[in-house]
Amino acid sequence: MAVLPPGPDQSIRIPGRPLARRVIAIASGKGGVGKSTIALNLSVALAQGEHRVGLLDADFYAPDIPLMVGLKRSKRQERWELWRHPTRPQYIIPPVERFGVKIASVGFHLSEDQALLQPFDIARFVLYQLVDGVAWGPLDYLVVDLPPGTSDLQQELIRVTPVSGALIIVNPQDVAHLDAQRAIEMFEVAGVRILGGIENMSSFVCPHCKHNLEVFPRVRHDRSIWSKGVRCLGRLPYDEAVALAGNHGRPVADASEGDSGALFRELAATVITELEDAGGRKRRRPDGT
Repeated sequence: MAVLPPGPDQSIRIPGRPLARRVIAIASGKGGVGKSTIALNLSVALAQGEHRVGLLDADFYAPDIPLMVGLKRSKRQERWELWRHPTRPQYIIPPVERFGVKIASVGFHLSEDQALLQPFDIARFVLYQLVDGVAWGPLDYLVVDLPPGTSDLQQELIRVTPVSGALIIVNPQDVAHLDAQRAIEMFEVAGVRILGGIENMSSFVCPHCKHNLEVFPRVRHDRSIWSKGVRCLGRLPYDEAVALAGNHGRPVADASEGDSGALFRELAATVITELEDAGGRKRRRPDGT
């Protein structure tokens, strides 16, 4: 897919200036909890509220967002071309717009079945290009889909991106909550405010009676992220419609009807409230500081 340099109405970030009015990090301690699904549908729901929204897919080793919005690329097809700005040292990368959201992903550099087999220094270079080299234009919200865990790559991304707040994604399993606590500690050390947590796949919606059935045993409170003072912003049930929508390249939040889309729109409203809270509630550490 060949691209042209952005027009005069587009811009890249000058280092030191905000990427967007608010930057939301979507994080988890482990993979498989639905982090990217929530990041995408939250972005679409925010865009439906007439906000200018960008989505940065920074999950370097499992960039699923392109597939979830219907963008596929084989090894023989062209990938993103990087255009050097004549007066600035950064590259200019035009985002791809889908469902009202401007999207940039490391997956646009790779084919669908290609792994990013590069040392950290090369991955960090690509990270800088995604952060400083994408022609986002003015944004109200930039949603950043972080890789799971707390490795050097996540820490570097938090360091170079002015994150306004983080959402922690878990599912109802002890290991998901335990690993998420490590991610919370990473944000605390970096001075990033935790907006709250979302428990995904907390129950199963029966396709016949629409009753919510708990599939996993509920995590004991003392083992959960809630025991660390994280506010629960919502519990999302497993819904086949969400999975099918992602497989078909159309996020469920884009649908005008359906319970799942409504849940993501409610979540978007809650996140905005947390972000715009003038009091800026900060979560206390267990020691009270």
